[in-house]
Amino acid sequence: MKKEIKFSLLYRDMWQSSGKYVPKVEQLEKVAPAIIDMGCFDRVETNGGGFEQINLLFGENPNIANRRWTQPFNDAGIQTHMLERALNGIRMSPVPADVRKLMFKVKKLQGTDIARSFCGLNDPRNLENSIKFAKEGGMISQAALSLTISEVHTVEYYTNLANTLIEMGADEICVKDMAGIGRPAFIGKIIKNIKTAHPKTTVQYHGHSGPGFSMASILEAARAGVDYVDVAMEPLSWGTGHADVLAVQGMLKDAGYAVKEVNMKAYMEVRAMTQEFIDDFLGYYINPKNRHMNSLLIGSGLPGGMMGSLMADLDNNLESLNKWLTKRNKPTLSQDDLLIKLFEEVEYIWPKLGYPPLVTPFSQYVKNLALMNVLQVIKGRERWSMIADNIWDMIIGKSGKLPGELAPEIIELAKEKGKEFFTGVPQEQYPDNLDVFKKEMDDNGWDYGQDDEELFELAMHPEQYRAYKSGKAKADFEADLAEKKAAAEPKPQVVEVPAGVFEPKSMVIDVNGEKFKVGVSYDGTEAAPEATSSAPAKEEAAPAVNGSIASEVIAPLEGKFMLTKDTSETALTVGDKVKEGDLICYIESMKTYNAIVAESEGTVVGILKANGDSVDEDDVLVQLS
Repeated sequence: MKKEIKFSLLYRDMWQSSGKYVPKVEQLEKVAPAIIDMGCFDRVETNGGGFEQINLLFGENPNIANRRWTQPFNDAGIQTHMLERALNGIRMSPVPADVRKLMFKVKKLQGTDIARSFCGLNDPRNLENSIKFAKEGGMISQAALSLTISEVHTVEYYTNLANTLIEMGADEICVKDMAGIGRPAFIGKIIKNIKTAHPKTTVQYHGHSGPGFSMASILEAARAGVDYVDVAMEPLSWGTGHADVLAVQGMLKDAGYAVKEVNMKAYMEVRAMTQEFIDDFLGYYINPKNRHMNSLLIGSGLPGGMMGSLMADLDNNLESLNKWLTKRNKPTLSQDDLLIKLFEEVEYIWPKLGYPPLVTPFSQYVKNLALMNVLQVIKGRERWSMIADNIWDMIIGKSGKLPGELAPEIIELAKEKGKEFFTGVPQEQYPDNLDVFKKEMDDNGWDYGQDDEELFELAMHPEQYRAYKSGKAKADFEADLAEKKAAAEPKPQVVEVPAGVFEPKSMVIDVNGEKFKVGVSYDGTEAAPEATSSAPAKEEAAPAVNGSIASEVIAPLEGKFMLTKDTSETALTVGDKVKEGDLICYIESMKTYNAIVAESEGTVVGILKANGDSVDEDDVLVQLS
């Protein structure tokens, strides 16, 4: 009898591996029936990861999206699954246990069957609550092994981890090759070991295509006894995403496995609708380079799932860096120049940081630190001089146990900064706090929502939920989209015409094929340039209202100005006295919080930015007298 292998469509991850956003609820509802009609999927990934946060950034309600999007699959008997990050839930920072527990209850009641849980450090202590809470909430607990390649990440290491998670009560195991750098034979050995020791445990393989191993890895997984394979489909398969279901189905069928047939008419419908969503607005947030496979990813080990945000971060920082270089009459860099420097820096710092698996959020932490190092070194500053708070938490053990050993220079740097290493259970540092958010809901007259789902969203994504409720999120998104659409409009082409063809020094502008003459100099001479005043090196800060200015706190990087990063902190106000080294504020950049401290003591006489404002490097943030 042929071994059956089933498929799961990663409709959520397909989008986030390519760009920043996912389709809106109306679009998801439109495509769901055609996905069902394809007839080849036993599972569909519908939410988790960045899905909820992205809906809030749209100014949309993620709870409505989850219920309406999962319902068709529930009705058709297709299992739905979500992705969650253990200690970090579905955000980038640790989550109190009571909020984590509520998440599984809410997601199950919204129609999600399976919770795929991974810890970015593969620390079983972080996954223990995920397994327990998922099962208590009525979900299937699928614990993930976050694959990477290093001297400490061996077949034995992953086999032992799987055994531990199954002993903790995990119903299923996901072999999660988030960067696609797992070598095929390596993956096959891990899956074979799991299936030999636990033949009744379902194993699902998740791999990205980026470096080029994915098809061989899927075949090896099949030979080792895998039960489910994650797939994508055109126009969002391959590239930094996942292998296309047509190719995988054809390969496995030829290899003698029982796989479901694909309804090609429905496939083409889903393909066309997905392209329609790209053309509507989602394509403005997809870097074309993410549609290509790239074996350079083998060296850095960075996952396909973050390449969309990586390229966006790279573009933003490149623009800022080139402005800095131009001001100083230095050669500017291309995107490829900066990308190669980034990959090389990731390879350099990763072993020094104890080999954290390069999966969310730690892939972002390693990438962010590498990028900060590159930028600082280019600017003549020291490597390691800009380390965000979240990254420090990873280094000193607050996020879990690192698989490898820290380099002596990192340990020494931590001591210099007064950082204390933590060896306890990470969850203990984050006490229950749902009551705080209940009070906020009550004070604002906000409804807790069906099954407390609105309370959950506030507790999981406080800043984004508040921006959604105020309408600011929708306004910001619409403004950003309008800007991107305007930037994509065809630009007029200016052609200088030699004297005598029309008039001396004529200028012809071609606008969408129609030509106009402008700027004609009839006497054949060039007009003298208008006098201009030289711009200051940076914008002058608004004058302080409450006293003379002795010093200023300057933004060392671009990002969002944040007075606090969570409800446990008290925001700085005018009149506060600060000492040298005191925390002033944060700049949120690339999903991490960078602490900004006072370089001298004084009294706050001016706070020049509002919470959530975008700031550029060298902007004045706070004035001290």
